[in-house]
Amino acid sequence: MSLWNEFKDEFKLDVLKEVGNIGAGHAATALSRILNHPVDMSVPTVSLVPFEEIADRVGGAEQVVIAVFLRVEGDAPGNMFFIIREDSAKRLLRNLLSIDTEDGAYSDMELSALNEIGNILAGSYLSSLADFTKLAMTPTVPSLAIDMAGAILSYGLLQFGQMGDAALLIETKFLEDRDTVEGQFFLIPDPESFEKIFRALGVPGS
Repeated sequence: MSLWNEFKDEFKLDVLKEVGNIGAGHAATALSRILNHPVDMSVPTVSLVPFEEIADRVGGAEQVVIAVFLRVEGDAPGNMFFIIREDSAKRLLRNLLSIDTEDGAYSDMELSALNEIGNILAGSYLSSLADFTKLAMTPTVPSLAIDMAGAILSYGLLQFGQMGDAALLIETKFLEDRDTVEGQFFLIPDPESFEKIFRALGVPGS
């Protein structure tokens, strides 16, 4: 890789990290307001990963996860997933909402809470990206699913058609005295959207 390409890649990640930091701040503020108590989130880890590695990042294609997914419409269309493993979801419900979930069972209220948390996170990160790029990006109404990670990603492909070959991964951590809760947020722009996003972010020679 040339020094120029190395610079471009480092510049991309620096810009995306800033997007992730601001999005996490917005999400923590929104969650705190809804829950009426402070919500601490660590500085997220941001990276670009190939589409085929997404399932591996959440424990493998057969790992059962909870996913909130939605479509991004507008100038840079794509797909968004907030994926959290069941053990983390239960800690999240217990720590943030004081709800103890029985093994293998979720009430409608619990599923609604997880869906809303995923929706807030996705909306916060998307709003941050839209502010940086000045591109119009609007999320659709989110859906929630509990299934194996591979099945959820396959369903997303069937629902939304061809996805891009890379994803922006923002690894989110909620910090509580008792536990740290981790979740993965993926933005998978359509094939033509990545170039639009990086051009709008001022990445040279995208």
